[in-house]
Amino acid sequence: MAIVLNEHLDNGCHLGIWKITEDYNTLLSKITLSREELESLERFTHMPRKIEWLSVRVLLSEMTDKELSIYYNGNRKPFIKGNTHFISISHSRDLTAIILNRQKKVGIDLEYMSHRISSIEHKFINENDVITQDKEHKKYHLYIHWCAKEALYKICDKQDINFKDNLTIEAFEPLDKGVIQGRVHNRSRNELFDLNYFSLGNYVVVWCCK
Repeated sequence: MAIVLNEHLDNGCHLGIWKITEDYNTLLSKITLSREELESLERFTHMPRKIEWLSVRVLLSEMTDKELSIYYNGNRKPFIKGNTHFISISHSRDLTAIILNRQKKVGIDLEYMSHRISSIEHKFINENDVITQDKEHKKYHLYIHWCAKEALYKICDKQDINFKDNLTIEAFEPLDKGVIQGRVHNRSRNELFDLNYFSLGNYVVVWCCK
């Protein structure tokens, strides 16, 4: 098991990132699943999705030294059985990320930076989002915006939020890591969040808690 990051943060968050190197059977051997969880696993028809699903459970076990069960509500927002922690999960390519907090809501997004982000810029960038025109940094800047908006979407329970209309990221200069601010503005809230971001090879990670 290749743990890339396993860090307890000052705000009570616990952040874990893991590179998937094991096959299906190896992952399955690392945890004990309930009958209900096994049935959920068997519903997936594609092996990569099964491996991704297992990787999340194994990473959670490594982070907590416990075998905790993850369930999902009607909005596909994950929660831990017994509500011992707030949890947010992300996966991209061969990395899986989890953030936990016992008292605060959390949101995380992890994305591999492909060349395709510019083709969907119009779907999530609004007139108040400021994107650099420097070609060398634009892709990275766009991915930070995308991940930040995903993290906000998750921390707000995935309810009544359109990425372009209801989420705005305050102007910032893209660095290797930093803290930015994002605003959620819809019918039920107008709220500002601090978001932490960093690059990890060709990946971008953004997380928040509140």
